[in-house]
Amino acid sequence: MTESRNRLSASASPYLLQHAANPVDWRLWGREAFEDARTRDVPVLISIGYAACHWCHVMAHESFENPEIAAQMNRDFVCVKVDREERPDVDQHYMAALHAMGEQGGWPLTMFLAPDGAPFFGGTYWPPTPRYGRPSFPQVLASVANAWRTKRAGVLQNGAAIEAHLAEIAAPRGPGVVSADHLNAIGESLISLVDPVNGGIGRAPKFPNGPIFRFFWGEYFRRRDPRFRDAVRGLLDALSAGGIYDHLGGGFARYSVDGEWHVPHFEKMLYDNAQILELLAFAHAETPSPVYAARARDTFGWLMREMRAEGAFAASLDADQDGEEGLFYVWTAQQIDTALGADAAPFKAAYDVREEGNWEGRNVLRMTSPADPALEAALAPARARLFALREGRSRPGLDDKVLTDWNGLMIAALARAAAAFEAPAMLEAARSAFDFLDARLRDVQGRLIHSWRDGRIGAAGLLDDCASFARAALALFEATGEPRYLALAEAETRAALARFGAPDGGLYMTAEDAQDAPAVRARVAEDGATPSGVGLMGEVLARLYHLTDAAEWREAADRLIAAFAGGEPRALTQSPLLLAAWDFLTRGGCAVVEGDLADPLAGALAAAARRAPDPALAVWPLDRALWPQGAPGGRPSPPQTPAAMVCRGQVCGLPQRDPQALAAALRA
Repeated sequence: MTESRNRLSASASPYLLQHAANPVDWRLWGREAFEDARTRDVPVLISIGYAACHWCHVMAHESFENPEIAAQMNRDFVCVKVDREERPDVDQHYMAALHAMGEQGGWPLTMFLAPDGAPFFGGTYWPPTPRYGRPSFPQVLASVANAWRTKRAGVLQNGAAIEAHLAEIAAPRGPGVVSADHLNAIGESLISLVDPVNGGIGRAPKFPNGPIFRFFWGEYFRRRDPRFRDAVRGLLDALSAGGIYDHLGGGFARYSVDGEWHVPHFEKMLYDNAQILELLAFAHAETPSPVYAARARDTFGWLMREMRAEGAFAASLDADQDGEEGLFYVWTAQQIDTALGADAAPFKAAYDVREEGNWEGRNVLRMTSPADPALEAALAPARARLFALREGRSRPGLDDKVLTDWNGLMIAALARAAAAFEAPAMLEAARSAFDFLDARLRDVQGRLIHSWRDGRIGAAGLLDDCASFARAALALFEATGEPRYLALAEAETRAALARFGAPDGGLYMTAEDAQDAPAVRARVAEDGATPSGVGLMGEVLARLYHLTDAAEWREAADRLIAAFAGGEPRALTQSPLLLAAWDFLTRGGCAVVEGDLADPLAGALAAAARRAPDPALAVWPLDRALWPQGAPGGRPSPPQTPAAMVCRGQVCGLPQRDPQALAAALRA
């Protein structure tokens, strides 16, 4: 199968283009592929992965580039390739189906479907020959094809049962009520999972779990229980010292293959770095840390140096270089000796560089003790020399498509980090990326789309895109006071409630008029490695309510949370960001800083408000000159401006004109 016959060659997705020269007759997701399967009377084989996925590359090299295996696939199936980052709705649907089959999820995701799209069998990685206690991929292909020919009724019945199960999961379950007692119980359940020695949740493999630790941060301020603050800071300390952090170039890898954050799975994802950057900003605002400031600064440097995609940010960096995982990032002791000479010994001691290697004969750089700012400063010249050498290596692949939801996460994180770390360049980068999304990631109707690459519009927008975009707009509004950001947030939120809303106040992942979405419209409130669109929208609605005092936002937030409480609030254990939205809605407030934004005192008061560490606080830099028709909420002016006023729970404090006193009050 030449590239001209492989239909992926017309795609804009870097992941799909990686497979454009496979001898497999790959199809794009869409109606044509399923109609062809119906005509040929064969099942659909759908393979889902992403450009930075190591095991996706392994299965591609072993099986999809093998002419014999490809011929078997082409003969017995219609084969469809999906970029999970480009089509998270498709990935979510079939990953849920795999879980319903009792299988553990992951990528590559390999599913077998009837021509109507109903999944009847699936798995993840299969080797080309039997090993790891698993059958070979050719054996699986033969078995499925035989079952389709000889046991068709049972196959179709199985697929219909799985589709019915997915529809039942997505169905409304009736309103529920959330209370502080429920947050207490869920918080206790989640905090019990924290590793008290190494930080983070659970054992190997270990992920940063951004949504859970963002929930912990809010729980600390709601309950004033230091366990939750310590869990967040423990995670950040471990990430900052471990091999999951790139000590030469900045940025964090997706997860650690061990329980000590030593050896990462080397791919770097935009969404992980956005969530970690935001946590660093929150924690630094509560107790300043030169280590957190350094990690934020260097991660921003990596972002601007390696992740720019025109005006916005690229999706990911690959784990592999020249077909070998992590090769770009690791070192031998001899390489360190040659590069650093007399300076090698202290560097090797600090970064766990061993003669025999600390991972598969090479060394993953990690701090041998908690990160020490003085030691790191002393070793900065050595790191710079190694970084310069590393820049000469063959680079991992960059997936340079722009995703609206992931960019929204990074824009909001940069806006908060700009305030916490007093870094105006971060805010300017956030504004630039937002303007790019607003101008370029829209369809002909003006609706947000999900993906864009090289001037080409990709998949249609999902709930996650609209929610993340609105959240980013609010972050920029609070950072600048410019009314256009608030107007965009309100407009996008209203549009999302109309296009994705359910009668009970819940939200679907796909729009009501989506043309090529899976048959079952999913309602997904569970947070994974990325926040759910439902959780993000919950925060948006709570923030809009506290900024504007508009009843429509409070009512929409109440209905959204009740819809997903489903009569049993503990069902929200896997939805920590929706719980955080409930906390924001019920406990939160708004700091209004009124005055000419060019006035130094107004600027100092606004900066103090933006550095407040409590996540359940909105900030309105209110310059009346920007609101000729009057600001929303009919807020009265204080007797003297510039001044700041903090309102929580229908109660407002006295106007404050001392930035330090305001900062102290917000911390308390």
